[in-house]
Amino acid sequence: MTRRDAPQDYSLRSLQSLLGVSRSVLTGLIDAGFVQPTRGRRNELRFTFQDVVVLRTAFQLQSAKIASRKILRALAKLKSELPDELPLSGIRITAVGDSVAVKTGSGQWDATSGQHLFDFEVAPIKGDVTFLDVTPRNVKSREQQADEWFALAEQLTDSDGVGAERAYRKVLELSPNPHYSAYTNLGVLLSEGDTRYEEALSMFDQALAHFPDDALLHFNRAVVLEELKRFDAAAKAYERCIELDPAHADAHFNLARLSEIRGDKQGLVRHLSAYRRLGG
Repeated sequence: MTRRDAPQDYSLRSLQSLLGVSRSVLTGLIDAGFVQPTRGRRNELRFTFQDVVVLRTAFQLQSAKIASRKILRALAKLKSELPDELPLSGIRITAVGDSVAVKTGSGQWDATSGQHLFDFEVAPIKGDVTFLDVTPRNVKSREQQADEWFALAEQLTDSDGVGAERAYRKVLELSPNPHYSAYTNLGVLLSEGDTRYEEALSMFDQALAHFPDDALLHFNRAVVLEELKRFDAAAKAYERCIELDPAHADAHFNLARLSEIRGDKQGLVRHLSAYRRLGG
C-alpha cells in the first residue's frame, strides 16, 4: 500500500481520483501552465498539496468560462499563499469572479474580489485530502456525510489503498447505523495486505456483531482464518456460511479443500459434490 507522509505527494493517477476529472483534462491544465509538477524516480509526474488545490480551482474557473490569463494571475497569488500541507482545520476556497478567496481556520484572505461564482471545500482525511461540496457541515446529517466518505472510499480503492482505508473508517465513525458495505469493503481491503489478516478478522467480527446472519461476512471471515492457518475455525465459518446460503458454491469448494487438509474424506466428497452440483 502507498504510504502518505508529509509533505503531500500525489501521482497523476491519484489526482484523477481526487479531482474526479479525466487524464486529458489534467494534462490540459498542466500544459496551460497552472502548475509545474516535479518528476519522480521513474520520470513520472509528482504533485504537491498546493498543486492539487490549484488544479481543482483552475478546473472550476475554466468551467465558469474565465479566461486563462485571468486564471493564471489569480492562481499565482493563491499558490504563493497556500501552506505546504493541509492544515487540520481544512481550507475553504471560494472563486469570486476571476479571483480566489481562501479561508483557513478563523482567518481569511482574498486574492481579489468580484461576483461569486462557486465554492468548495478541501478537507483532511488524517493527512490526505478530499474535496467536499458547499453545504455547511452543520446542515448535513451524519448519514449524508457518511455517504460522501463512502463514495470517496470506493473511488480511491484502486488507486490509493491508504486513503480508501481512512475514508472507510470515517464512514464507520460517522454513520448513525452500522454500515454493512463499509465493514465489508474495509475487511476485504485489509485482507489484501499480507500482514493485516488479524485486523481484517477483527473488522469482520465487528461486522458480524451487527449482521450475524450474513453469509458473505461469514465467508470472508473464513477466508481470513484460512490465511491465518486456523483451519478448524475457518471450517466452522464456511459451514455457517452454507447454513445461511446452501447455494454458496465457493464456500462448498473451500470447505472441500479444507476437509482434505484436515483428513476428512467424507467432507471432501460431500462438499466437492455440492460444488459441482451448483455449477462450480
